[in-house]
Amino acid sequence: ITVALVNANQDKDALNQHPTIPQYVEGCERRASSLGCRLNRFWLYEPGMTGARWLNIFKARGIQGVLIVGMMKQNRIPDFFLPVVENLACTVTGVRTRKPALSFACVDHHTLALKAFEKAIELGYRRPALVLDRFIDDLVDGRFSSGYFRGQGALPKSHRLKPFYAVEEARKQPELFRNWFEKEKPDVIFTLYNEVRKWLKALDTEVPDDVGLIQLEWRGLETGYAGMNQHNDLVGESALDLLVGMIHNGENDVPEFPRATLIGSSWMDGQSVLAKSTVCA
Repeated sequence: ITVALVNANQDKDALNQHPTIPQYVEGCERRASSLGCRLNRFWLYEPGMTGARWLNIFKARGIQGVLIVGMMKQNRIPDFFLPVVENLACTVTGVRTRKPALSFACVDHHTLALKAFEKAIELGYRRPALVLDRFIDDLVDGRFSSGYFRGQGALPKSHRLKPFYAVEEARKQPELFRNWFEKEKPDVIFTLYNEVRKWLKALDTEVPDDVGLIQLEWRGLETGYAGMNQHNDLVGESALDLLVGMIHNGENDVPEFPRATLIGSSWMDGQSVLAKSTVCA
């Protein structure tokens, strides 16, 4: 089986240089090797390309399916690529697409956020807060915030803090974060962004002594961070498994009932939170 690994990120080098996408690719390549599949890499936004041209190229190279990787700014397949997804088996990593909805694999964002919340409570924190760009939460259909709000159900109403969604705005106006932080007074923060630590530092707030910090995408690269390992390499493996199954079953168009594979996450200890005995002291 020959598969097209299509980089759907606006950055042509994202398969190698993005903080997250190479993990998907690692899993795709590992599974392809074990299954005897061949992967051909392509960039979706290659200048001058149309869906018809892509389809002709794929057919000329004997490509039987397409694995779409790197959709970080949208969850809709570009119109010009529709002739491909309507004529070849296609799966997506990382997000659930719409218009059209394709079979996909991604981390279970809802359970990830809920597990992070429950771990924070287990450690003794009582005022957890979420700092997340609203655009990212919308991209995954609000599953990060839904897990966070589900976790809040175990807390008294006075400890159910409002999330901070204005991340992009705060990069230009840090006072937005300061105003939120001083109003909500969290004792631990869930986030995806390293700059949160810098914002806290600017407020003379130390991690973890004054406030804990939990990364919702722990990559093993940010030394000392505690957080959730999304296992995105396993997401890549699962997306390829879905695709190979579709190819074997002759499913060469947009599925009437798209399949979803959700990958569980794991808690990773780190120095950005205090030990349970210290928090509770």
